[in-house]
Amino acid sequence: MILRKNILLFFLLILGGHLIGQSKKPNILFIPVDDLRPELGCYGNQKIKTPNIDRLAKSGVVFSRAYCQQAVCNPSRASLLTGLRPDSLQVWDLVQPFRKNLPDVITLPQYFKLNGYTTVGLGKAFHNIFPDSVSWTEELHVDGFPFDPDAIYTDEPNLSLIAAKKAKFIANKVDRRDMYGIWYIKANAMEVSTANDDQNYDGAQTTMAIEKLQQLAKNDDPFFLSIGYYKPHLPFTAPKKYWDLYKEEDLPIATNPFVPKNAPTFAIHGDLELRSYDDQHDLPLPVDAPLSPEKQRALIHGYYASVSYMDAQIGRLLDELDRLDLTKNTIIVLWGDHGWKLGEHNSWAKQSNYEIDTRVPLIISGKNVKAKNTKSNALVELVDIYPSLCEMAGLKIPEKLQGKSFYPLTKNPQLKWKSAAFSQFLLGHFPAKEIGKNDRMGYAIRTNHYRYVEWYSWNDGKRGIQIAQELYDESNDPSENINLAGESKYKNIVNQLSIKLKAGWRKAGP
Repeated sequence: MILRKNILLFFLLILGGHLIGQSKKPNILFIPVDDLRPELGCYGNQKIKTPNIDRLAKSGVVFSRAYCQQAVCNPSRASLLTGLRPDSLQVWDLVQPFRKNLPDVITLPQYFKLNGYTTVGLGKAFHNIFPDSVSWTEELHVDGFPFDPDAIYTDEPNLSLIAAKKAKFIANKVDRRDMYGIWYIKANAMEVSTANDDQNYDGAQTTMAIEKLQQLAKNDDPFFLSIGYYKPHLPFTAPKKYWDLYKEEDLPIATNPFVPKNAPTFAIHGDLELRSYDDQHDLPLPVDAPLSPEKQRALIHGYYASVSYMDAQIGRLLDELDRLDLTKNTIIVLWGDHGWKLGEHNSWAKQSNYEIDTRVPLIISGKNVKAKNTKSNALVELVDIYPSLCEMAGLKIPEKLQGKSFYPLTKNPQLKWKSAAFSQFLLGHFPAKEIGKNDRMGYAIRTNHYRYVEWYSWNDGKRGIQIAQELYDESNDPSENINLAGESKYKNIVNQLSIKLKAGWRKAGP
């Protein structure tokens, strides 16, 4: 009798432990990547080397048509992480903190934290100059690297350039040190680094993330770990072995190095960011003649090498997740904050309303993702990630979020879905410290067949009169080379899209 009771107790303990394991909330591995356009093997690029992201895609859903809400870091990330669109946040630039207007807004990681998760922030999730400590149980930063660690150099001549600039700053009593006391100075736009992975920031933070995963695996609480990668953000710096993956002469260049026909010339951003690096001061404007094919391929080479370096770090993360037996209970979401032009429209930047800027990579994998190794062509938006992760984790979706959970698409990627995605962009004041006069705000709607943009004058944060329109036929002109808005035969389509665009932004507005 005693033996039977002991055996019964033994099996009850096993069953209880199994049920507890089944009922435990899923972990979240959150992977933002800066300036990553859908330039990956799993998105059909056969030249780029991204075996680890492709591996992630095979265990989840690749969203082929995902769109950011604004093609620049701060507003895009603020929108995603609050579940609100830029007009609701009134965040349209790089210098406006989202809590200035909405101090009590609850961010995505903060909401998980309030629901029993240990939330850990490492690297770039929010815009790097606006860390949001209330969102995290713990914030991490790798010692010895700048607060804004995109401009990390390891070799000559960049180190000499930085030393000369630093001496000049000191002589002129200009302090360019960050909150950690480290000088932040840009040099050239590219570097073939002779240093190893961990001597560059993304490698070092991956090592830290792996150590944190090992600690989190020992805890009972579910975790929300965000590790935000800086590469392929400028400068294009990566260890030499990643440059060696490519032969420059084999890299394709853009087939449309020109401003779209009939489009307003201001709609293409002037590449201020790339031009700020020492070796790119003479970069042509989009309306000028394009760079030589050799110079174009050199920049594309740098971008590809940076992507492959970042991909290798993600592979290390996935390996450790497997080793710790965490993969089966972890939802993994990888996303890019906006696109980036590699010569398209004769530009080398983000910051426009075009498809190449607003379309982003988005991959959902792991726990509760039923449709493995599939693609969805549904129109989804980054603002949808907040409600989606809540639903996937079994949390109540907060009221007033402005996105729509795409959790059903992870079960059936072919479901009929949204009829439109919305983006916007504020032009004219970068890199000013405040919203000024004579700016221009463009609102864009992307449907299955068209991209339509309305441009408005914008003064002191207020929308003025309409000044321009753009219409692109995505079925026949996917590169968006011809603006059709002024053609009479498209008048009815323009009117219909205009009504739909206004209804969309008003619904999402403040």
